[in-house]
Amino acid sequence: MDTPGIELVAAEAAEAGCERLIIVTSEGKDSVVAHFVHDLVLEGTLEARGKKSMLEKVRRAPALIKVESVIQDEPLGLGHAVSCVESSLTPDEDAIAVLLPDDLVQPTGVLVTMAKVRARYGGSVLCAIEVPPEEISAYGVFDVEPIPDSDDPDVLRVKGMVEKPKAEDAPSPYAAAGRYILDRAIFDALRRVPRGAGGEIQLTDAIALLIKEGHPVHVVVHRGSRHDLGNPGGYLKAAVDFALERDDYGPELRRWLIERLGLTDDK
Repeated sequence: MDTPGIELVAAEAAEAGCERLIIVTSEGKDSVVAHFVHDLVLEGTLEARGKKSMLEKVRRAPALIKVESVIQDEPLGLGHAVSCVESSLTPDEDAIAVLLPDDLVQPTGVLVTMAKVRARYGGSVLCAIEVPPEEISAYGVFDVEPIPDSDDPDVLRVKGMVEKPKAEDAPSPYAAAGRYILDRAIFDALRRVPRGAGGEIQLTDAIALLIKEGHPVHVVVHRGSRHDLGNPGGYLKAAVDFALERDDYGPELRRWLIERLGLTDDK
């Protein structure tokens, strides 16, 4: 719709209590941070013209959370991207939340639950979605087991991960979504894992190393929806889904979809 995915991610992080957002980007592309800087000229123009709703919208992003950026010099995988933020952390920051902006999870709130799980069990906490067998081979899949003292069946202990398994080889139906709360120990693990294809440093390899060495790792199964903005089809579905929830766009879009698809209201 009319809100950049990175703003939705910033709002999600702020909602979960994150104090600042570090955007990992490449050389020459850190202008995305400008979206979170007040444009005083634009704000003054909108205010003078009485466009209050639009003024509120352009003021929203800068007010969400403190935003900065770090440069990833080479595209060497998600693990390498995560490692780029280590030097920006303060000594008292013992964990980071990683949010992939091409993954939108709805409703928000899973990060809050993940933080509570970390507070109880320590270590790192990952977000999982349940995937049907015919789609499981496109994901990194968790090998999990129940927690004896837990009364929440959607919180599970992670024994390992399998990257893009065949359906018959998948250890569970639970796949990684783009939300992580990682203990600071992840940085040492990232330095020690071997590089994969193309010299990439994989985050899943570092998490697997932590598990092997006895660090607690858990998943929270997200039971809402997820949109993949990383491909045109997923982006289009997200736009339609978000629009249908809006009072200003939703009713007319729904009527048009019904007409376009040759349906009736009761379908």
